[in-house]
Amino acid sequence: MAEKIVSPGVFTKEIDASFLPAAIGEIGAAVVGPTIKGPAMVPTVVSSYAEFQQTFGDTFRSGSNTYQFLTSVTAQNYLKNGNKLTVVRILDGSFSGAKAAVMSSGSAGISFQLNTIAHGDTMNNAGVTSSNAVLPSGSVDNVRWEISSLNVSKGTFTLSIRRGNDRQTQKVALETWNDLSLDPNSNNYIARKIGDQYAEFAGTAADPYVNYNGNYPQKSKYVYVSDINNTPNYLDENSSYAVEYTASLPSVGSGSLNGAFASGSVGYSGLDSLGNITGTYGNHITASFNKAYDFFDAIGTFNSQGFELSSGTTDDGGSSYMEALGLLSNADEYDINLLMIPGIIDAAGSGHTAIITKAVDICESRGDCFLLYDTVKKSETNIANVTTKAKSRDTNYGATYWPWVQIQDIQTGAMRWVPPSCVMGGIYAFNDKVAAPWFAPAGLNRGGLTTVVQAARKLTHGNRDDLYESNVNPLATFPGQGVVVWGQKTLQKKSSALDRVNVRRLLIKVKKFISASSRFLVFEQNNTQTRERFLNIANPFLEQVQSQSGLNAFKVVMDASNNTPDVVDRNILYGQLFLQPTKTAEFIVLDFTVQPTGAAFPE
Repeated sequence: MAEKIVSPGVFTKEIDASFLPAAIGEIGAAVVGPTIKGPAMVPTVVSSYAEFQQTFGDTFRSGSNTYQFLTSVTAQNYLKNGNKLTVVRILDGSFSGAKAAVMSSGSAGISFQLNTIAHGDTMNNAGVTSSNAVLPSGSVDNVRWEISSLNVSKGTFTLSIRRGNDRQTQKVALETWNDLSLDPNSNNYIARKIGDQYAEFAGTAADPYVNYNGNYPQKSKYVYVSDINNTPNYLDENSSYAVEYTASLPSVGSGSLNGAFASGSVGYSGLDSLGNITGTYGNHITASFNKAYDFFDAIGTFNSQGFELSSGTTDDGGSSYMEALGLLSNADEYDINLLMIPGIIDAAGSGHTAIITKAVDICESRGDCFLLYDTVKKSETNIANVTTKAKSRDTNYGATYWPWVQIQDIQTGAMRWVPPSCVMGGIYAFNDKVAAPWFAPAGLNRGGLTTVVQAARKLTHGNRDDLYESNVNPLATFPGQGVVVWGQKTLQKKSSALDRVNVRRLLIKVKKFISASSRFLVFEQNNTQTRERFLNIANPFLEQVQSQSGLNAFKVVMDASNNTPDVVDRNILYGQLFLQPTKTAEFIVLDFTVQPTGAAFPE
């Protein structure tokens, strides 16, 4: 209601038009695939390759050979320039982490139990130790524990998480937690300091989700605690300890099994407890098949990197991929803008194809994520087959590249052939770092594949024409320049602005920012002031995009013209954004006109 004015005077009124939307957090990519260790079927964010190695491992040996999952190769390339990567490790069948019972110093039995965050039998290292207390299956990929500095008068102790293959005389402490207590009323309560919460895959393939159990979030990168023999109010008001609780305190040393972990299990992971490639596909294929041959350029029709993909059972690798992708469909929980599934090849077989179809559906339903995938195996050199396979897809939420490329394994020095999606994530991250998502991740300025030794095929100009006409982005080889990304088409068949990668990624960026910022307007009054707040969010951001060459022009409409009384009565706040994306110069046409002597040049 307007203020009633009777007598003359000066009347002031404040209008706050300085509303600033909360900045959205950094958005990164997601990669789905097998790893050596780590939490299974739980999307986990890493911010560097060192953190990826710490959480998910890197290389593994089988006999005299050293291998690396394509998941690791992809993460390594992306994290060179990207700062956030969501990793979903797949495992076949049922799985669990390993456990270690930390025994008490008295007659109370177990003081508490440690559980590995990582799943699988790779975490097991229990058994009879050799000299210098070396664990029989201790490795860089599992852990052991040790209790020290026990103080009975205070009820505190120190817990160290050590590397699984260290020695008693050469300890390698990964984490050290000082002054821990079993008193739930203490600030140093072990569950509060280390965490007793753990995540597990739940739901069904049609409706998957992650369930969180426990009260205190994980602070350790390796373990969480359970089954604590609590010592409530261990110290009284006079700082005297309760004698009856001293038997619950942990014993100094490595305790039972020399600090080892046991009972970690997995239906099938492709590796045994020592990280070797195992000889069977669980229940699906006989032991006569050597899994060493389906890594890298030898990915098979029915398998990839040691995982059966098309058995149709509930415990095969294909189902695990489907469930992992289903988790990432939750755009509210997992904020990603790029999706990679290295090792899944569209032309390899029905299991591969179904997974790619699922990934496309996820990106389209989310509307804020872009898929990088591969069409054919390395052995396929016929361009007609490559283009035929690409034509079977029609989406502007994905892109594919060809041919395969050779890289050098930094860890072993070995030369490996990998599908192009393994290195393309790094190109997208570099493009966003030095320019913006609305620039083309291609060309000599931003598309140089510096980690690639050579392409599987050096393409001619005619080859590139055939590929590009079918929406396959060529990886060209130029003398002195090396292998370069020479295309940026999406898989959309219809000609429009969205048949280019830079335009689709522009829309993803704009939609993500404006929709995230506009959440603060939900449940606000549907009036002029709220509309102005939206305009104060959208216009400055789009002006910034325009100034950075993302848009030629734009217009935002949110007023009475599109928010009619009928729209308002239905509790809808309606806005329209008109965008003219900036196009890229993919075809440079130059006319060279030779004129006779004395001819006048045109003005």
